[in-house]
Amino acid sequence: MFTGIITDIGTVRTAEQRGDLRLVIGCGYDMGGVALGASIACSGACLTVVDKGSDWFAVDLSAETVARTAPGLWVEGGKLNLERALRLGDELGGHLVTGHVDGLADVIGLCPEGDSTKVGLAVPRELGPMLAPKGSVTLDGVSLTVNEVVDHADATHFSVNIIPHTWQHTTFDTLAVGRRLNVEIDVLARYLKRMTASA
Repeated sequence: MFTGIITDIGTVRTAEQRGDLRLVIGCGYDMGGVALGASIACSGACLTVVDKGSDWFAVDLSAETVARTAPGLWVEGGKLNLERALRLGDELGGHLVTGHVDGLADVIGLCPEGDSTKVGLAVPRELGPMLAPKGSVTLDGVSLTVNEVVDHADATHFSVNIIPHTWQHTTFDTLAVGRRLNVEIDVLARYLKRMTASA
């Protein structure tokens, strides 16, 4: 489990297609305290550390993971939002995040709002019922609060506000209209959707 509070920005040093896609990711973590087999959320996708060095770790991405996550992330030079797994007793600063990507969001608008940036996004209509104003959503691994939600025939539009600190300490500093982001719906909404669908 994770919280959606980013603790480092990693850089993909190498991307090698083997049976799966092997990434070597440079980071600022003290890797002496990270065990092989540990989970690290990489831009919202929970990945397993399969090798490591003093300032890097390696992960393997299956074809399924690559197909279900945002394009352009898993390439040499790519920047990734990183978060180590939550430990019992850690501060829960965001919300409970599983690291399982539910879909992709398209950035459809950016607008300054005070010192923050209001970001408009579109997701497939089937994700719409699981988004609620003042609810939580995870975008590229970052825990954010939903401002407003508007359902359309083929998509759901929603917005979030990104404060300057988050803008500067995540990969959102390069956010632009047209970029696609990994979306994880709040886990409680996911279960409620399933319960109501099967009732």
